[in-house]
Amino acid sequence: MTTATKRAKRPMELSVRLAGYILKQKARGRSKFPLVTMLEPLEMCNLACIGCGRIREYKPVLDKMMPVDEAIGAVKESGAPIVSIAGGEPTNGLLLQRVLDRVQPSKYLCWVVHLDGMEEKHDESVARDGVFKKAVAAIEEALDRGYRVCTNTTVFRGSDVEDLSEMFRMVSDIGVEGSMISPGYDFIDAPDQEIFLTRQESHEMFRQLLDPENSDGAKFYNNPLYLNFLKGNREYQCTAWSNPTYTVMGWRKPCYPLADEHVEHVSELFDKDLWKNYGVGRDPRCSNCMMHCGFESATIFNAVQSPRDWATLIKSGAAHKGGITAA
Repeated sequence: MTTATKRAKRPMELSVRLAGYILKQKARGRSKFPLVTMLEPLEMCNLACIGCGRIREYKPVLDKMMPVDEAIGAVKESGAPIVSIAGGEPTNGLLLQRVLDRVQPSKYLCWVVHLDGMEEKHDESVARDGVFKKAVAAIEEALDRGYRVCTNTTVFRGSDVEDLSEMFRMVSDIGVEGSMISPGYDFIDAPDQEIFLTRQESHEMFRQLLDPENSDGAKFYNNPLYLNFLKGNREYQCTAWSNPTYTVMGWRKPCYPLADEHVEHVSELFDKDLWKNYGVGRDPRCSNCMMHCGFESATIFNAVQSPRDWATLIKSGAAHKGGITAA
């Protein structure tokens, strides 16, 4: 049996269950509630990607690891139906093969591996030679063993559309469930601030990348409403409160990209007054942000009010993701 025919598929059940969860929260009158708990058990990483500010932001606590009971407690406190355990590993793919014997395949589990292009471009992005080959080998082994696997790609100024298109077709051909895409966020602690796209540049880049001529053969995991947003065909306000992020220092407040402080209780992130200060047009740090953790969830919340958009999400089978990523 080949990898392509053996691969696990995204279960429609997950889309239906998420839809039920959202409608139940709306029926209870909740205007803000979580879809995804972003869990970061440690901030240490075996790579130093040029577009990442995390290992620099958390430098004082890189040696700190979250106890298992604390992590489980955070997941329960949030109550979100989806949990994304961010990396480091296994997102980088360098150590994924080591854990496959310890974790059984499940329709509820999806490995998400970071790839920012083909070999030369990806290795340049993560600042280490040989990473692409190891990540692809790990993906292929996971697929052969029957796991669900997706890839996650961050797009920067200077990203090569042709190279990315080749990579998206390649991972689709080997059996990956889908490719997540998002512009990079201009983390203040990232070493190279010139690589981040402005909002207009993002629209131009994604119009090229998602043009049928370039995207033929690719399979994107993001829902079609978010892909249209990336191209500039739709506008949304950020709903990053839907992706609360728990770290070794507590809950990031207000969101995954921004941590003006860390707080003890997740409920602080759903305060309606808090979000009067954040979002496009409210905080200059949000001006160019188009990350899926803030805007793919927005497409879902807005779709609740539009039968046509809701049908589009259900039909696409992508509504269950709700912004899940290891950014």
